[in-house]
Amino acid sequence: MADNPIKTVAVLGAGDMGHGIAEVALIAGYKVFLRDIKTEFVEKGVARIHDSLAKLVEKGKVSAEQHALIKSSLLIPCTDLRQAVQTADLVIEAIPEIMHLKKETFQIVDQSAPAHAVFASNTSTMSITEIAAVTKRPQQFMGLHYFNPAVLMKLVEVIRGKHTSATTIQMGCDFVLKNNKVPVRVQKDVPGFIVNRVQAPSGVLLNCILDEKIAEPEAVDAVMRKLGMPMGPYETIDYTGIDINYHASLYYAEKIHPDFALGQTLTAKFKAGELGKKTGKGLFNWSEGRPKINLAKAAGAKFDPMDLVAVNANEAAKIVEMGVCSFDDVDLAIRNATGNPMGLIALIKDLSAEALCARLENLSKKFNKDIFQPSRLIRAGAYH
Repeated sequence: MADNPIKTVAVLGAGDMGHGIAEVALIAGYKVFLRDIKTEFVEKGVARIHDSLAKLVEKGKVSAEQHALIKSSLLIPCTDLRQAVQTADLVIEAIPEIMHLKKETFQIVDQSAPAHAVFASNTSTMSITEIAAVTKRPQQFMGLHYFNPAVLMKLVEVIRGKHTSATTIQMGCDFVLKNNKVPVRVQKDVPGFIVNRVQAPSGVLLNCILDEKIAEPEAVDAVMRKLGMPMGPYETIDYTGIDINYHASLYYAEKIHPDFALGQTLTAKFKAGELGKKTGKGLFNWSEGRPKINLAKAAGAKFDPMDLVAVNANEAAKIVEMGVCSFDDVDLAIRNATGNPMGLIALIKDLSAEALCARLENLSKKFNKDIFQPSRLIRAGAYH
């Protein structure tokens, strides 16, 4: 196993992320066990994989022979957790963002997987170190955070837990490259890692805009779409799921700062079960497919997109100071995860530290959010 230590992959969870991660590994030639708790969930995930592969075959991106091989032998659906991992070289968990579920799952996985197997969580927010602590192999545990949709999005954050070995991180990066993705190393285990962490303050700002009715979601999204973004921020919240947003905000509010708590509007949507695309209704109506954004609404929007850039760049400076990554890593990650062709830090290069600090201080005062206060590296202009 020296040349390619990973031959067989177990993906736990066949939902939006899990089936996509499995498909990416299958396209790369890996044998994949796809596991979920109910047969119907597994079957739905398998159907989505084959539907996607059929489209890729039509486009010439996957050969018909490769799809046939995946159907006949590479993809193994199952509901038995122990069966899924008993021959795995790599186990990737993609179950709901609920810490106790992840811990319970990995306790069983640790008992059932081979001693050499490496574990990874696709968590978008939670501590790799804390999840790994329930296993007897924390040095063989990392984060592999894919982005939705996993088949299309290039970035995978490779996250080092407190005890993750250098060998495990290198194995993760090599695996990501073989999946034709872009690995970015996250050198310190912090809530949200790179992309979701630096974008979390803009989520707070978007909540403020919603709750105080400063601008309609469609108007904000129209502004961002006219700037070249493939999807506006409010549509993205619906696309990924208001429930995902809810749980992530709870976690950030507990682990980072209370300012990250979800706003009133989205909390009400969550409690009403209006979760976005997955339920057909959220901030937008998804019952007939992707919502149509009226770009003309951008004209009267009381919204400055540089405010989103400013609060996110401020958070980026905080994690750079913590040793999570470099400013260059932030831009590499943002470019490959969000469709933003420039990145984040590149957008503030021409702003003076004084102008950026003034903008942040104004937002902090206007919305009573301490997290918008300028960080030390922003005040120092270290992003130039």
